[in-house]
Amino acid sequence: MDTVALAVTDGMMHFELSVAYEVFGSAPPGMAATWYDVAVCGSDAMRVGRFRLDPDDGLDRLRHADTVIVPAWADVDEEPPDDLIDAVRAAHEAGARVASLCTGAFVLAAAGLLDGKRATTHWAHTAELASRFPRVEVDADVLYVDNGSVLTSAGKAAALDLCLHLVRSDHGSSVANAVARRLVVPPHRAGGQAQFVAAPVPARSDHPLAALLAWVIERLDQPLTVEDLAREARMSSRHLSRHFKSAIGTTPLQWLLTQRIQRAQELLENTDDSVDTVARATGMGTATTLRRHFNRTVGVPPDTYRRTFRSQTGSGPGPGSGTEPGADPGRDRSLVGG
Repeated sequence: MDTVALAVTDGMMHFELSVAYEVFGSAPPGMAATWYDVAVCGSDAMRVGRFRLDPDDGLDRLRHADTVIVPAWADVDEEPPDDLIDAVRAAHEAGARVASLCTGAFVLAAAGLLDGKRATTHWAHTAELASRFPRVEVDADVLYVDNGSVLTSAGKAAALDLCLHLVRSDHGSSVANAVARRLVVPPHRAGGQAQFVAAPVPARSDHPLAALLAWVIERLDQPLTVEDLAREARMSSRHLSRHFKSAIGTTPLQWLLTQRIQRAQELLENTDDSVDTVARATGMGTATTLRRHFNRTVGVPPDTYRRTFRSQTGSGPGPGSGTEPGADPGRDRSLVGG
């Protein structure tokens, strides 16, 4: 059982703390493998937002956790307490995976965990993070950044995206999707997606992209092009790209590749189909093309991914994360990789 320690102190924000507890604290229905053991850790009783909180254990427990989550820090102009900084640093040195949610990145930066690394935080505070910690490579335009043992997210909803990303890395796409369904949220927004866009992912049936996205999802086995999508949407390719950038924060190419990879993950986890069959079912065409895109995006070949995560329906979770630090399907330039 992986231990997840939520590191809290006076001055934390309750939303991000609640998000992490909700994701890691409750197993999805039908979960065959052992779920996370979650502990809220702090020095003493404290105020989190408008709420009083009694921790389960002290901050010294962080060094014994597999994963440490640092929620948002309410006042970025105030230095985090030394005992929190020291505990987070000690946990990382002991081998824990450490993730910050929103402005929790200021705690990780103060602990020196972000030096020389790419990181993000809420877009309103990225300039301050870069100014105070010049050794950190601050990226203001992404939802979250995965550096392997150190991860950071942007604000609010992006904190949920990062938590689901961690579940996906530990237990596979199907389990992460089950958690997302329980929470009634989109199952996967890639980390490289823009954090500040003009509109959210379209949910209204009258949105210009709503019908198109559903149409594409039903045809992932086909070698679709941007021109095909534009024709179905009855707009020019340039106009379609502007709509995608405004509504989703990415391009049609990036979005479609993400959907193909996610479908491939689900098929690898839940079927005995060969890699060739999965490649055809996801519009990749050949096993060679699928392996190239899958390895570049997920960080491991399809066969390795299957061996790791198929155990979720049997004897328990696999040993690895299956995620390449910083991997982003949006970096790919081809719809089908041909």
